[in-house]
Amino acid sequence: MRIGGKIFENYTYIMGIINLTPDSFFAPSRKSEYNILKTAEKMIEDGASVLDIGAQSTRPNYSEVSADEEIRRFEKPLKMIKSRFDIPVSVDTYFSESAEAALSSGADMINDVWGLTRGEGMAEIIARYNASVCIMHNAKQKLTGDIFPQIIKFLSDSVEIALKSGIGRDRICLDGGIGFAKDRDQNFELLYNYSKLNAQGYPLLIGTSRKSMFGGAVEDRLKPTLESTAKAVEQGVLFVRVHDVKENAEVIERLYGRN
Repeated sequence: MRIGGKIFENYTYIMGIINLTPDSFFAPSRKSEYNILKTAEKMIEDGASVLDIGAQSTRPNYSEVSADEEIRRFEKPLKMIKSRFDIPVSVDTYFSESAEAALSSGADMINDVWGLTRGEGMAEIIARYNASVCIMHNAKQKLTGDIFPQIIKFLSDSVEIALKSGIGRDRICLDGGIGFAKDRDQNFELLYNYSKLNAQGYPLLIGTSRKSMFGGAVEDRLKPTLESTAKAVEQGVLFVRVHDVKENAEVIERLYGRN
């Protein structure tokens, strides 16, 4: 897969989470423009290959903020990171206005938790900037029955939107949406069988970092997160989106025999 000027293949890479929100579920991940460069530098040193900036919380029962507020939160930090570091940056948004602002400010990728189905013209904007996209499965109601045909159909439909809009095949990755429209058992079913999404023929991204599926306090969810990263490596997932870059990188390096 290509993001910005870099190609990612034959490994499991770290996407480091940088939250620019006051209400993200994992408090230590909340950052501001005052510590953004230090945060980015540390993540890069610890092994992040991509940074993912989020200016809208998607925690359960979150209160949505406007595209204007998203842009206000991420625009300056994004420009600061891109001016300082040679690393691809993704912006997590489902608003087309925010995507336009992010890409015009130097973002290389849009991470859309609604898989190009909510923001009007989202796919066309991404294509116009020759940018990359992560298409995530989501639904308005919790899934019932066999989850895989439903997830795969959503992703297939969204890929068709992307391709028809001119997004390059080598700039698309897919996310099964663990924690979105799925109960705890379904989240684990998806995690343990994530490779089923490979049938789409596109690289995969997974996001399990410190999520409620692991139970207990968010501060105590690092160990199960690392176990889920190992499961992702076993299944050939291209990206793991995580808060704790160093610890996850160590797991990946060990499994690939690089340490």
